Amino acid sequence: MLKTSREPKLLTSNLIDEVLHHIQLSSTIYLLSAFVMKSGVKMVLPALKEAAARGADIKILTGDYLYVTQPEALSLLSELPHDQVEVRLWQSNGRSFHPKAFLFNVKDQGSLIVGSSNLSKSALTSGVEWNVSIPNEVSGEVYKDALEQYIHLFYAENTMKVNHETLKTYREQHAAFRQKYPDLAQKWSAKEEVELTLGPDTHPEEINEPSEPYITTQQKPSPRFAQPEALDSLQTTYEEGYDKAMVVMATGLGKTYLAAFFAEHFNRILFVAHREEILHQAKASFEHVNVGKLAGIYNGKEKNADADMIFASIFTLSIQDHLKRFNPDDFDLIIVDEFHHASSRSYQKVLDYFSPKFLMGITATPERTDGQDIFALCDGNVAYEMNFIQAIQGGWLSPFHYYGVYDDIDYSEITWLGGRYDEEELAQAQLQEHTADNILSNWEKHKQTRTIGFCSSIKQANFLSRYFNSHGYQTISLHSKTEGMSRKEAIDKLDRKEIDVIFTVDLFNEGVDIPSVDTLLFARPTESLVVFTQQIGRGLRKHIEKTHCTVIDLIGNYRNADVKLKLLGTEEGEGKKKGQVHPVTPANCEINLDVKAVQLLEELLKKRSPRKDRVKLAYDQVKEQLGRRPTYWEMHLNSTVSVKEFKQIWKSYAGFLSANDELTIEEQTIYETYKDWIEEVERTPMTKSYKMVVLKYMLDRGEVDWVQSVTPEEIAPYFHSYLTEKPYRKNIDFTSKNTKALIEYDKKKVANLVSEMPLTKWSGSSKGLLVYENNVFSLNFEVPTKDRALLKKMTEEICEYRLKYYFERKWKKE
Repeated sequence: MLKTSREPKLLTSNLIDEVLHHIQLSSTIYLLSAFVMKSGVKMVLPALKEAAARGADIKILTGDYLYVTQPEALSLLSELPHDQVEVRLWQSNGRSFHPKAFLFNVKDQGSLIVGSSNLSKSALTSGVEWNVSIPNEVSGEVYKDALEQYIHLFYAENTMKVNHETLKTYREQHAAFRQKYPDLAQKWSAKEEVELTLGPDTHPEEINEPSEPYITTQQKPSPRFAQPEALDSLQTTYEEGYDKAMVVMATGLGKTYLAAFFAEHFNRILFVAHREEILHQAKASFEHVNVGKLAGIYNGKEKNADADMIFASIFTLSIQDHLKRFNPDDFDLIIVDEFHHASSRSYQKVLDYFSPKFLMGITATPERTDGQDIFALCDGNVAYEMNFIQAIQGGWLSPFHYYGVYDDIDYSEITWLGGRYDEEELAQAQLQEHTADNILSNWEKHKQTRTIGFCSSIKQANFLSRYFNSHGYQTISLHSKTEGMSRKEAIDKLDRKEIDVIFTVDLFNEGVDIPSVDTLLFARPTESLVVFTQQIGRGLRKHIEKTHCTVIDLIGNYRNADVKLKLLGTEEGEGKKKGQVHPVTPANCEINLDVKAVQLLEELLKKRSPRKDRVKLAYDQVKEQLGRRPTYWEMHLNSTVSVKEFKQIWKSYAGFLSANDELTIEEQTIYETYKDWIEEVERTPMTKSYKMVVLKYMLDRGEVDWVQSVTPEEIAPYFHSYLTEKPYRKNIDFTSKNTKALIEYDKKKVANLVSEMPLTKWSGSSKGLLVYENNVFSLNFEVPTKDRALLKKMTEEICEYRLKYYFERKWKKE
């Protein structure tokens, strides 16, 4: 066994000895390797399995740059237990990815190893490599910074988790690349520095600036805007027995103050966010409302774990050693800001660990049109929702005048990479003088006084800024590489009208308020409806000098070009006329489209992907996200389409799975044999939950006995218990005149209710599949013992979905 040196040391050979030694000792094991090879993974895999068995927090990040990482290596890593080990792949899209680092820690004793070695046998043993091992107590802030930066990198948007489904995709991409570039496959090391695309400029980081002090008045504030109504709804939700809920409120309505008001009802609070300035602003807001409660920050620099109200960086808190500093029940209320980020693994890890009395998610953008759905994290329970259209109608946000101008770039010729367009190809199309002139002329035609221009890349922002300046305007390009001007200085100049436009790349999506901005210029295709909604919100705050916000948007034949217009219309207007281009807008708002833009949108509407293809694509996205076949309920929570479409097209979710070869051979046989039963459970009408509660009782009797007949008297205790154990179930389904007396349990009365309603009604509408005679309820078909377990599983999946969806829908209606 190696002795652990507490001094920095240079390692030029046999790095594997040092790595294995630290793996054996550490509770935190974070590996960062530009690529991984099967030979290297084999050397560390046994030690990693042992570390996972003892509960170590293990993360491994590698990249797909030049497709050097071997699929076989990723396959080996995927053998590690998923509950303890996370493996993610950096999707470089040609951007060079070369980091090599190993971070180890146990009780603040560990090391940071940085150098040249990737996870391959030669790099870990006999290759010419230089690595430096620095104990974390020696490196001090460097180690802490490395830990924080690792988590940022690990959960970056362009990383994907490695699972069975994503590995299949990577294998295909790896094979295609090797076939296209056979020479590169053998000589990758000579070419690894070649920038195949735009390089580092295409993925800017946020500008790091000290947080501005959050100014508040001394007097304790009172709820305003939509806050009183939202508070009432939250309190009702809590009293109804829910332990989690989401609040959707448009930017500008005071989501953080709403959370602060709600927090007055709880003793100890944890507020979690992903950006430092949000933490400090939230701390000030909560202190303003919750007078007398001690507040503290928990991030990379401060570690206040004892305060009544803790404001924690998700990147710090999700590190296991920090998470375990708290007990799971330490907090009565946990608030997750910008809840649309909470589907990432870092948030899930934190939310899975804690058991608060109540979990509150707050966001302005819950759209189900951008991949993973955050409704899953709050069990589908939205306590309150007010989008920016409703806030405009309420008079709390500024109206908008939208101008959709024609963009002649042919986006069908630009490679779509699943979530975005290829940066190099997009830039080549955007950085043309005629394109810039089209943007400038439309801006001159519709602009007001202060503009934010949203761009696809730093290169486009710089290009447009130079072009506008050459035509006599004062503009700046503001991004992570900007030198000589901070974000605050740029905002102040825009506010004072010293500049006309700030061209930026994703810097003003969240947490930045510039009320005086009255013009938004979208010089980029809308790849994400979530981002589009956030950016629209930047111009809707009310200001004494503006009557409305002008939105100038380039509309081309890109994805979501037609869909996003629905975000600008009222619910009453959507879908009124099939194929309509103009949604119905609130009073004082306008939508104006170029003739060419209208023609383009109408053409796009005609070419929308066929319904079956769209549903299958949504299913594939959820399956890849989970790494396995989703259950019916998981599809409801995570899908970008309504799961009603499964029933409408295929008569059942199982029917969809069968039609798309997603069932095993055994499941296919069961589906074909009992198809009528599966469709009956899926499609039987439910004015109340009673039918599915009876079915749940039957299923809960076990794999063999679930098909046995039952009597109302047998069902009654379970039926009553299920519908009264949660206040919301009782209030929804146990409060009519006929059932009010049943809240105080009377077995005979409950049995009579069961007999009169679910048993009699269901047997009568089931087309002979169910029978209720002589006080006995039974299946009217035989299920051999060998079929019962699998049919139970398939039936249970439908029953779970229908019960949960029923109460979710009824709660929202209430």
